[in-house]
Amino acid sequence: MTASSIRVATDVGGTFTDLVTFAIDETTGKPVLRTAKSDTTPPDFEQGVLDVMEKGGVDAASIDFLAHGTTVVINALTERKGARVGLIATDGFRDTLEIARGNRPDFFNLHYRKPPPFVPRYLRREIRGRMSYRGEELTPLPGIVGDFRAAGVEAVAVCFLHAYANPSHEQAALAEVRRLWPGVPAVSSHEITREWREYERTSTTVLSAYVQRVAERYLQRLDAGLKARGFAGSFYVMRSNCGVDSVEAVARTPITMVESGPASGVWGAVELGRLIGEPDVIALDIGGTTAKCSLVEGGQVRIMTDYWIERDRKSSGYPILVPVVDIVEIGNGGGSIAWVDDFGKLHVGPRSVGAVPGPAAYGRGGTEATTTDANLLLGRINPDYFCGGERRADMTAAEKAIRAVGERLGVDARDAARGIVRIANNNMVNALKLVSVNRGFDPRDFTLIAFGGGGGMHAVALAQELGVSKVVVPAGASVFSAWGMMMSDIRRDYFATRLVALEPGRAEEIETAFAGAEARARAQFAAEGVEASRMSLRRLGKFRYRNQEHTTEVRLEPGPVTRDRVAAIESAFHETYEREYTYRLGAPVEMVGIHVVATVDIGKLPITEHASTGIDAGVALKGWRDVDYALEGVHRSAIYDGERIEACMQFDGPAVVEAPWSAVVVHPGNRVSVDPYRNLHIHLQG
Repeated sequence: MTASSIRVATDVGGTFTDLVTFAIDETTGKPVLRTAKSDTTPPDFEQGVLDVMEKGGVDAASIDFLAHGTTVVINALTERKGARVGLIATDGFRDTLEIARGNRPDFFNLHYRKPPPFVPRYLRREIRGRMSYRGEELTPLPGIVGDFRAAGVEAVAVCFLHAYANPSHEQAALAEVRRLWPGVPAVSSHEITREWREYERTSTTVLSAYVQRVAERYLQRLDAGLKARGFAGSFYVMRSNCGVDSVEAVARTPITMVESGPASGVWGAVELGRLIGEPDVIALDIGGTTAKCSLVEGGQVRIMTDYWIERDRKSSGYPILVPVVDIVEIGNGGGSIAWVDDFGKLHVGPRSVGAVPGPAAYGRGGTEATTTDANLLLGRINPDYFCGGERRADMTAAEKAIRAVGERLGVDARDAARGIVRIANNNMVNALKLVSVNRGFDPRDFTLIAFGGGGGMHAVALAQELGVSKVVVPAGASVFSAWGMMMSDIRRDYFATRLVALEPGRAEEIETAFAGAEARARAQFAAEGVEASRMSLRRLGKFRYRNQEHTTEVRLEPGPVTRDRVAAIESAFHETYEREYTYRLGAPVEMVGIHVVATVDIGKLPITEHASTGIDAGVALKGWRDVDYALEGVHRSAIYDGERIEACMQFDGPAVVEAPWSAVVVHPGNRVSVDPYRNLHIHLQG
């Protein structure tokens, strides 16, 4: 293929790094889409990106557009590989970070211990003066900065009481820190969020300072590696809000890419849903390390700021008050380890073997049984077409690992493998219920879009459990998250706390709050050379019944907030609240905050339909083999070559569609149709 310029997306996952490239062939004039995968390379994640580009035959000098998603931020947090942070807080509030919340999950555990703060007490300092109507001045900072230097502080976080309402004190303190200590990574809370809740805002600021140097170094190394290979195009990074942004903007607040990779997969599901006429979807991404899911209603992703890391049954975790797509993530992927506890109970995950040594079947010395090993043993994965045919599965090692689990359970290897698959499925069903049933949605009203290397492997079983009638597996499912980046806009979310009664007489005050956030968005983009005509703005509001603690977000119709529109906004709140909580109140409603979404279209991947050739699906038939479907037993199944599946083909289960780096398991009784974009639509029995 000869192409003058190409668009590229790369996604660094826990196990593999994915690549999608798009170009117009200068010889034929036809669009060409290519994909590749290679192992993720911790701790030098940028090397995995360069490796997969080399593997995909990408000439960096010809790249016009590059979008990138990464796990570097979440890895730095979970592995505790960030900077030593010093915190400057309002006088009397340095212990907010340690007091935290009383929302411990293990409520009746008398020995419960809070997770330790990222900043120890001796590195948390206070400054007299707080924001008031008189605007008192700040105490000079030289003593604090000198102490921080002596203590080996590597980054500074500044978070003052009520800075969300007036950031002038924070701005002055931050400027003084930078004057006294040039070059130190320093961040203040108002740069990241303008929402209230002192603990959450402090935690977010500290965590952003903690990862800032790590993220900057990573992006600089990746940028340098690309430029050394001739790259001179536009470089964008995926944020957690399902949008991309410039490297410079993301580097200022790297905590906004804490869920960079998963967000792109959800956005890909949104765009695919629009393409095929399915606006209500549940996105399911099953990779090598985790399974992630999110619900999309009416083609709109749900963005939230109530996000926590390391929150589980035993720990309350740490809050991050930045825009993150509403997603549930669990430690259940192809590399998840199967283990038996002291009571003889089988578990799958959350620990994973990663890319190295990988599942036992990789033949790299891994000895622990994983979901991938179980799927191989049950015939759901072809050992001769393992990892896209790049390696042959070590079935001896896989069976040995599964047999060891079976011995602890008192069953043979095949029954142990069935148990592993069923437990893994059960874990993922629970995650899917968290984004659907627990949010007031009936999963039967949605289509399940499954992707990632393991999405098509488990999707039908999960859909059967939830009562979903259709599963869609995208073409190129194994690199679908990278595909989603190619469909993204530049997106920035602006939140601000503003407590106003939702009454006709307060309409002007509400409109002023929204207009102020929109003006800030326009000013930011204008400073970066983006014309206002290219921007799109959307409004949402956070509302609650008076005297309640938490809020419900409601989408507002386009147009200014006037006295006449207040009743419609209140009605929309009542409906949204009732759907989520099953009841509504007659109490007065108040607005607590605003949310403005600003997007800029930077060009999406053009999608073309494939004409039907009228060829029967039989031409893609590779052969037959016995496949164990765990619940439905063993069936003689048709094996199809995914690369030979064409538009408008149809076939019935039981079957397995084998594509590079992924497989789609079609259960008995399922009917499959292929749409003009070569996506598989699996229709389940009613």
